[in-house]
Amino acid sequence: MTAGLTTALALPASAHAAALNDRELRARIARMTLEEKVGQLFVMRVYGHSATDPDQADIDANLDEIGVRTAAELIAKYRVGGIIYFAWAHNTRDPQQIAALSNGIQRASLEQPRGLPVLITTDQEHGIVCRVGEPATLFPGAMAMGAGGSRSDARTLGRISGAELRAMGINQDYSPDADVNVNPANPVIGVRSFGADPDAVAGMVAAEVKGYQASRVAATAKHFPGHGDTATDSHTGFPVITHSRELWEKLDAVPFRAAVRAGIDAIMTAHIQFPALDDSGDPATLSHPILTGILRGELGYDGVVVTDSLGMEGVRTKYGDDRVPVLALKAGVDQLLNPPSLDVAWHAVLKAVQDGELTEQRLDESILRILRLKARLGLFHRPYASSAGVERTVGTRAHLAAADRIAERTTTLLVNEDGILPFDRRTRRRVLVVGADPASPSGTTGPPTGVLAAALAELGFTATALSTGTAPSAATITKAVDAAGDADAVVVATYNVTAGSTQRTLVERLTATGRPVVAIAVRNPYDVAQLPSVKGCLASYSWTDVELRAAARVIAGRVSPRGTLPVPVQRADDPAQVLYPIGHGLTY
Repeated sequence: MTAGLTTALALPASAHAAALNDRELRARIARMTLEEKVGQLFVMRVYGHSATDPDQADIDANLDEIGVRTAAELIAKYRVGGIIYFAWAHNTRDPQQIAALSNGIQRASLEQPRGLPVLITTDQEHGIVCRVGEPATLFPGAMAMGAGGSRSDARTLGRISGAELRAMGINQDYSPDADVNVNPANPVIGVRSFGADPDAVAGMVAAEVKGYQASRVAATAKHFPGHGDTATDSHTGFPVITHSRELWEKLDAVPFRAAVRAGIDAIMTAHIQFPALDDSGDPATLSHPILTGILRGELGYDGVVVTDSLGMEGVRTKYGDDRVPVLALKAGVDQLLNPPSLDVAWHAVLKAVQDGELTEQRLDESILRILRLKARLGLFHRPYASSAGVERTVGTRAHLAAADRIAERTTTLLVNEDGILPFDRRTRRRVLVVGADPASPSGTTGPPTGVLAAALAELGFTATALSTGTAPSAATITKAVDAAGDADAVVVATYNVTAGSTQRTLVERLTATGRPVVAIAVRNPYDVAQLPSVKGCLASYSWTDVELRAAARVIAGRVSPRGTLPVPVQRADDPAQVLYPIGHGLTY
């Protein structure tokens, strides 16, 4: 591994080349075979922690899904221009391993005839979507950052996260999310959005983009033309946006225009139907009016356009897997992300060129954009990561401290009747922590009740954790109520509470004990509308360690709550009425 990470490797000539201009990039394109050009358009998943020597289970998965054994074989066979990392694909075990994998991928590509560096990408949004976990620095997610409201903090997040990703050989991040989340029932965006105010979202998006670019990592605004007002998950269905064109201009378009002005490196498409922008019934990913007419034409964007994953149901509903990549390219897409069958998609594009449905010139346009991005990132000059760079950069004390400070500025106090918060260790030393324990977001320790209890214990409380789940049974609720009898105060972690949720029953039964009860909405802040009996309620916007530890410090009074709602919370009994508006947030 050490040999694989050293910067003293015998690099191919292309790795030493200075930043290339368009003339030089066009010359490289002219030397490429048609098959190499087709491959350059794809960004693909691959299983394994190593480019050449993955575990047998990952070899088997690669053979089953892609028809190759390793990442190196994938590159040799299909000449793909990008690789996407996932934790579930076993790409992201630890920082040194990730750097070695990245170097193996770059080496495999650069050693090919007319070899090119690879865009190595991942979804490191922070909050609930992260692919690289501890010991890397993890920040609050987008809605938490929106609650903090600091563009400086957003830029710091991008700069530090970008520096750590780049140190591990990851040179593109599919972040930030530029969707304006105006639908509380949105199942796929929600807290991944900075909020419901388009201007506020735009400012945070632009700031984060600048942070990533400062660390020479490509940022990617998603999901164009806007995925914030859906009640359907495009992973499993085909959402329809019913906004008028005028509303789209005032709402969804604003952050994407800001991203374009900020020099965004890439924009990811949404697998949504948007009749006001294109009444054909096609998803935006396959829409020429949306991608070429609006994004390229009206917004003036000439950077890389990448699809959302082509394995998602939203893009597969209307057309077969062989037609989708061709139609995406005809619509104006440059990169085809993670098709369910690379062989089917790759050969479909190749055949479309051979049959004249796509021209080779059309492929050249996209490849030029892709190579421009690689050149701008310095990948022709420095494609490799170094072991020393990982040690020097990833998860440093200064980076972790910055994440903690930022998280403290995002925790939002929504309710504080009778001054129930902060807790005083002298009178409320024994704290029972109960509630939902959803699977911990990638790379964090969890479960939430355990993290909260441990954080409170470090602050001098005697804290006990009792997981009651997202749908506590009557017996579980009774157990929690009995345990509350031995506590001076109770903290309840809630997760997406609905009118019929037994989480409501749990909170009501606990408040009926007379013990001081404080709820923490560990995902959507809308929970507070379903919890009328609590006298104290916080929103942390995620159940990652950094946000839960910050919430514990707020509960203990070590820091004052400073976050304000970036979305409105409607009344549970009358959704037309706002219970807490954007900007609501208490302090002490």
